[in-house]
Amino acid sequence: MEKALNFNAIQSALTAQGMNQKQLAEAVGTSSQSVTNWLKGKDFPRPAALLKLATTLSLTFEQLVQVNDPGRPVVAYRKKANAKTTAVHFAKAESIGMLLKPLVAYLPEIQALRTLITSPSTDYDKLQIVVSQTRNRLGIGPQAVLGYENLIGEFKDCGAVLVPVLWGAKGNHENALHIRLPQEDVTFIFLNLDTRLEDFKFWMAHELAHVLTPDLSGSNAGEDFADAFAGALLYPKACAESAYREAVRHTKPESAIKVLMGQADAHMISLNTVYQQVRHYAASSGMTPLPIQETAIHAVRNSRRGPLVSEALFDPMPPSPQRYIAACENTFQTDFFHALKRMIVANGTGAAYIQQVLDTSLQDAVAFHEALRH
Repeated sequence: MEKALNFNAIQSALTAQGMNQKQLAEAVGTSSQSVTNWLKGKDFPRPAALLKLATTLSLTFEQLVQVNDPGRPVVAYRKKANAKTTAVHFAKAESIGMLLKPLVAYLPEIQALRTLITSPSTDYDKLQIVVSQTRNRLGIGPQAVLGYENLIGEFKDCGAVLVPVLWGAKGNHENALHIRLPQEDVTFIFLNLDTRLEDFKFWMAHELAHVLTPDLSGSNAGEDFADAFAGALLYPKACAESAYREAVRHTKPESAIKVLMGQADAHMISLNTVYQQVRHYAASSGMTPLPIQETAIHAVRNSRRGPLVSEALFDPMPPSPQRYIAACENTFQTDFFHALKRMIVANGTGAAYIQQVLDTSLQDAVAFHEALRH
C-alpha cells in the first residue's frame, strides 16, 4: 500500500486557517514546488516535514495521510464556496462506507455493463452533446421538463444505490453524499429529502454525473464536471437559447429577471441554474450578455423558495418508519432497505448499525430496526 497526503483534508485546513500553499511551504521550511508535488502525489514528505505539516495544519497523522488502499471508500461531497467540507466530514463518511461493505452481499446482483462518460469535459459544446445523449436515453426531449423521477432508473442501471434520508436543514455540501466502494463496484448515494425541490433536482443530476464518471470521484475535476453537467442537463441549450432571445428584448434588469423566473418555475429548477445556463449559452455563441448582475439573481432566488421534497412526499410530517421505507422503495426504486432487512434477519444486526449508516438518532434507528425486523 502506498501513502499519499490527503488533499481534501489539507485544502480544508488551509481554508480554515486562511493560508495558501506558498505560506504553507514557508511554515514547513520547504519550496512551493515541493508542496505542489506532495499534493499531486508525485512525492511524499520526509518524517520531519510531515510532522511540521501536521503541526501547522492542526491535523492528526490519520487526517493528513491517506493510504492508497484499493478497498478504501471513495467519498465525494458536493462542494460549495460557503460550505466547508472538513477532514472530520470525510473521516465520518469513510467510516459509513466501511460499514456499508457487508451490506453489499445482500443487494440484488448489480448490472455489469453500464453507461459511462468516457471523455468528460466542461466545454459548452461537448457538454451539450453528452446532455443530449443522456436526455435521449431517458426519453426526454431537448426542451422538456426533467423531473427527478426521470433520473432514478439511471442510478440503478449504473450500479448506484440511492439512500433517501431525513437529515433536516444541512449545509449545502452535506445534502448529497457519494460513497463509492471500488472493490465491491457499488456506489451509495445519500440524498437529503429535507431540501427544496429545485435544489434536490440539481443534486441528483450532480450525483448522476459522478456515477457516470467513476474515475473522477472525489476529485475537484469531478466536482467541476458534475456541477456543469447538472446545470446543462436540467436546462440544456435549446431552453437557454429560447430564454435568452426573450430576455434580451428587455432593457430593464428586473424585466429580464422576470423572464428567467418564469423559466425556473416552469422547469422547477432554481433561478440561478437558468441564469447560469443562459449566460453560458450567450458566451459560447458570442452574444451580448444579459444586463443582469449575479447578485440580483441570488437576492431574488433567496426571497422565493419552493417546497421541501420531504413535505411533498410525506405530508403530514414526520412519516412513520413504515411509510418512509415504503416511499423510498416505491418512489426511489432503492434496494437499500430490502438489503438491510435481509441483513438483520440473517445476522441479527442491531439498531446501532442503522444509527451509524443512516447517521440518525438512536431512537429513530430503533424504530427503523423494529419496522425492518417484522
